[in-house]
Amino acid sequence: MRQALALADNEGIDALTMRRLGRELDAGAMSLYHHVANKEELLDGMVDLVFAEIHLPDGGDDWRATMRAKALSAREVLARHSWAIPLMESRTTPGPANLRHREAVTASLRKAGFSIRMATHANWLLDSYVYGFALQEMSLRFADPDQLANMANEVFLPQLPADEYPYLNESASELMQSDYDLADEFTYGLDLILDALERERLSSGP
Repeated sequence: MRQALALADNEGIDALTMRRLGRELDAGAMSLYHHVANKEELLDGMVDLVFAEIHLPDGGDDWRATMRAKALSAREVLARHSWAIPLMESRTTPGPANLRHREAVTASLRKAGFSIRMATHANWLLDSYVYGFALQEMSLRFADPDQLANMANEVFLPQLPADEYPYLNESASELMQSDYDLADEFTYGLDLILDALERERLSSGP
């Protein structure tokens, strides 16, 4: 399973076939079927390994800090396993790590006073934000503020003449001259979501 994970990490999920995995393991493709019934079961196992790497909510009293830590961890894990993003919610036979993760998240929200419906809303909202942000990050062509600044000066700004796109030019120019870091966008959006959920929790009552 770990070899399949490494193959998907290095070459993408499309490169993963039973035949290719067999070659990586110096085994025939048919021999793999002694361990997994089919590729779907293999994918289930791989996704479960990804869930196992995400910080598991610890059941602390501060639900907001718990969900924040979980979201930050998930973002880091998905940066390593970007192929898994479209698969995280699509498996119909979740493994034990997947189920432990979901149970811990739900327990944290319910113990904090969220109703069943509100806990479900919160779970979907947070996961959608994390997956969407991770998917967007995956497509970026820069990895740090310096690379972003270089691309802005060399690629973006020349396409944004001030007389035609005054607001875009103004925004790009100012941000690139500051300490702006795109990585901060994740925590900014995450905190807005957590703040909104806290207001809902307080307004809904016991």
